[in-house]
Amino acid sequence: MRAEDTPLIRLEDYRPADWLIDTVDLDISLAPHETRVRAQLGLRPNPAGEPGAALVLDGDELSLAGLSLDGALLDGADFEATAQSLTIHAPPQRGFTLAIETVLDPSANTKLMGLYRSSNVYCTQCEADGFRRITYFLDRPDVMSVYTVRLEARKAEAPVLLSNGNRVATGDVAGTDRHFAVWHDPHPKPAYLFALVGGALDHVREDYVTADGRKTELAVYVEPGKAGRAGWALDSLVRCMRWDERVFGRNYDLDVFNVVAVSDFNMGAMENKGLNIFNDKYVLADPQTATDGDYASIEAIIAHEYFHNWTGNRITCRDWFQLCLKEGLTVFRDQEFSADERSRPVKRIADVRTLRATQFSEDAGPLAHPVRPRAYKEINNFYTPTVYEKGAEVIRMLKTLIGEDAFARGMDFYFERCDGTAATIEDFLACFAESSGQDLAHFARWYEQAGTPTIVASGRYDKASRSYTLELAQTTPPTPGQPEKQPVVLPVALGLVGKAGDLPLRSASNAYAGDGLVVLDQPSLSVTFTNIDEPPIPSLLRGFSAPARLELDLADDGLLRLFSADSDSFNRWQALQTVATRALTAAGRGDAPSAALTAKTGELAAALGIFLDEQALSDPAFAAQVLRLPAPADIAREIGKDVDPDAIHAAHRALAAGIGEKLAARLTALREKLDKKGPYSPDAEAAGRRALRNEALGLLALGDPVTGAGIAEAQYEAADNLTDRLAALAAMTLIPGEARERLIVRFGDLYATEPLVLDKWLMAQALIAEPGTLDRVKTLMSHPSFSLGNPNRVRALIGGFAANLTQFNRADGAGYDFIADIVIALDRTNPQVASRLLGSFKTWRMLEPGRRSLAHSALSMVSGTPNLSRDVADIAERALA
Repeated sequence: MRAEDTPLIRLEDYRPADWLIDTVDLDISLAPHETRVRAQLGLRPNPAGEPGAALVLDGDELSLAGLSLDGALLDGADFEATAQSLTIHAPPQRGFTLAIETVLDPSANTKLMGLYRSSNVYCTQCEADGFRRITYFLDRPDVMSVYTVRLEARKAEAPVLLSNGNRVATGDVAGTDRHFAVWHDPHPKPAYLFALVGGALDHVREDYVTADGRKTELAVYVEPGKAGRAGWALDSLVRCMRWDERVFGRNYDLDVFNVVAVSDFNMGAMENKGLNIFNDKYVLADPQTATDGDYASIEAIIAHEYFHNWTGNRITCRDWFQLCLKEGLTVFRDQEFSADERSRPVKRIADVRTLRATQFSEDAGPLAHPVRPRAYKEINNFYTPTVYEKGAEVIRMLKTLIGEDAFARGMDFYFERCDGTAATIEDFLACFAESSGQDLAHFARWYEQAGTPTIVASGRYDKASRSYTLELAQTTPPTPGQPEKQPVVLPVALGLVGKAGDLPLRSASNAYAGDGLVVLDQPSLSVTFTNIDEPPIPSLLRGFSAPARLELDLADDGLLRLFSADSDSFNRWQALQTVATRALTAAGRGDAPSAALTAKTGELAAALGIFLDEQALSDPAFAAQVLRLPAPADIAREIGKDVDPDAIHAAHRALAAGIGEKLAARLTALREKLDKKGPYSPDAEAAGRRALRNEALGLLALGDPVTGAGIAEAQYEAADNLTDRLAALAAMTLIPGEARERLIVRFGDLYATEPLVLDKWLMAQALIAEPGTLDRVKTLMSHPSFSLGNPNRVRALIGGFAANLTQFNRADGAGYDFIADIVIALDRTNPQVASRLLGSFKTWRMLEPGRRSLAHSALSMVSGTPNLSRDVADIAERALA
């Protein structure tokens, strides 16, 4: 397929379905190569649709085995069936039952969409349009139906049979080795939320009583022998359910809630009603096979999928253009949960790091799109950081602008008014306009306009009038299809920092909303604060109150003062990041001599030294974030054009090594103080201590490789958990030599039977910033643990290499050609994974001319490949446009 052959679907062309499906009765007889699906659909004309319309059902690689209408077989002239659709030419203009039979081969389904097998477990993935790979259907989110599902399988092969809703019957099939289970979900849902699981699985369970008194059985199902690793996921589920009851007033609404972990999954997890299916990396955890980061991710993703029960399931989206309505809102909810469970400042810093690394770079490249796209060719390509992370930032800004009370009332209105419906962004915003009494039409521009705004800020102090005037201006660069930009609503949380801390804020300006908030909703404005007795230092975008870049006319000494004195933890961290970013950007561009970077290294080391001495032990998790420099990819994005990855890498290594060398004694002493013995715990405090200790190790490894290697090897030997063992390996990957290679082999041997740990081992090697890494990755593709058919393995090794700034962007173009070849090969079996890998090219236009030309050639090679999937063809077309 060529991208130009794929129809463009536009938001403005939306119209309701001509038919509604009120009930769906599925009878699915599972077998590895011949699963038989019998679907009875209760249809009726949609009063909002076109009268007398034909019935056109979606399909995808389907084969029709039987068709009847109200019990009567249809004549061949009455319908047309292809692999991609089923059309009933003249259906009755009344309610009727359509019975459809299809036959599937789950074992051959390498796309992992629809019904497939993962390690001999039957499972499904139907979002966005996978249900049409199971049976012909109106596969769109605004067609919501009540499902009853009968599953049947060989008892020995699939003793566990699960689907959505509540189990209402079970039994043996007389005279056979098969059994069945019947599930009924009383809540209408779109087809993308359908799910089934069948297989031999272990589980852990817990009885739960909701705040409104419903008794619910919670269970987490895993591969046999792994139930001991499911406890953290179950504990996280209980905690997030209690949190949602307390914070949003949402109670669970079924008798069971099941989570199932499978090893082959294109995404992280899926919120199917009452039956969440997860990538096993986001369920399985114990101290020897999961890191602190894994525990935190499991906690967050379990919460995210559970929170979808209301923001995604009970209220779904009218069409896929409204995807951010469920995803952005639910990301915001899971971020708030994690912030309450752990450290709010540290969580905010981590979320902003992710936003900048993934979404800001998306906004800056050819794949930029609004939070609510206006058109698409392949919806699977819009499960993006813009929809998820930027969508969450839009919700956060809304809460900041209207206040906590109005936001809470607006959420209550949304739940009350939209429950059981397929809603739109307009429906959502109307609830908050009413709760706040504000006109949100201008704010809604965030959903329509792509790009990352830049806020330019400058200030002047007038001693005579004891006033400080802050000048703010905003611009947003052009993005594909949107050359002209309009100002957006930017909540700028701020403080003015004096010698003794924050100064009182008084202003008569209309732009000042009080409580330290200025609303920048025009191209530029000025705000004057009065009764200011000393020249202040402005602290802007506190808590990262808007997803924008900030250009501030504040010298480095002022930023270092903010680092030591700001009351806002985020801006303390940001101040030091900005100093480091300026130094690395100048060095990476070649704008400053090496002596300038050396001098700045001394300034940063001095500031960090004081911080480590006085404050690191009081909040180790925050201190770990402070020690971590901006990533090389952040510097590349900041430079923005004619980027030389090798120059950025060299500058980054020099700065980190210089800090590590100058602070070696302090870092060593700090590690000793943090080395608390005792049983491993994934709690936030213990994880924070390990994080700081391991950040210190990385700096020591670069500052003095000989001493650092010794410390890393000693930590590896003494480690009683994967977090410390993997950190030791990561430190050693920074130090070339035989000792590194020996440790790499030892780690691989130790975890030879643990695929999820080997993923980390593969990625650690793929990220080595050395010329031999491409050959290393090619060799690792032959390792017994690696398979192109498993998305986790591909993301670890191939995705890890694509994230390696210097080696993916090799000056000879070999990195680009390698990824392009893998994309073409993967596209034949799993287009979704292939298209996401092709997204690694999203920043190619910012490279220096030589690399830019080579990246263009690789993209053109992909684009010119015959018979591409819609997924890959769409990404290639947009990347080259």
